[in-house]
Amino acid sequence: MSVPPRLAPLLEQFDFTLERLVNRLNGPVMNSGNGTDVRVGPITDAEYLWEPVPDCWSVRRREAGPGPRATLLTGTGDWGRDATPPPHPEPAPFTTIAWRLSHLVEMFELRTDHTAGSHSLTRDDFRSRGDAASAVADFEEATAAWRKALVAVTDADLDTVGYSTYPHGGDAEEAFVDVVWWMNQELLHHGAEIALLRDLYRAGGQGG
Repeated sequence: MSVPPRLAPLLEQFDFTLERLVNRLNGPVMNSGNGTDVRVGPITDAEYLWEPVPDCWSVRRREAGPGPRATLLTGTGDWGRDATPPPHPEPAPFTTIAWRLSHLVEMFELRTDHTAGSHSLTRDDFRSRGDAASAVADFEEATAAWRKALVAVTDADLDTVGYSTYPHGGDAEEAFVDVVWWMNQELLHHGAEIALLRDLYRAGGQGG
């Protein structure tokens, strides 16, 4: 099946952004932005969980309970992500790489399921990871599944409102092409945040 022409540039953007972020997380080299390869080591557990400012939201052991201003740890399993039901705290808590990566994985896993899967997964089914290697592996698996779902859609599917039944966004009121665009924006902006946190950590954040 050929990729619909309208989807092709979004898929190209997704692939480019994903490759840059995965290389940024895993190494051994990343693109500096000007075509030069820069050596970078894989993200460590200490960096993954690093809280650069007080009262961060992160991923925590369930028995430890939620962090400051959070009222629950989302999902299932031994680790959960700091959260609270709406209305969310103001100003918004600063979040760790672990929190941001968990958020991305959850979105890709659940939206894939509600696009090309059982249409049944909820946030209660999601497992956050307490170590960096497992989180990155989950991220790669979740984004690969999302891409597989994308290349299976038709041009008509892109115009279908509610093609994705993901319950935590505006999917029920949006054409699927807009959902695809939104997921690219999530990957772009959270990927940039994660990259910046890696830079800060390398520049001296270990002692922060």
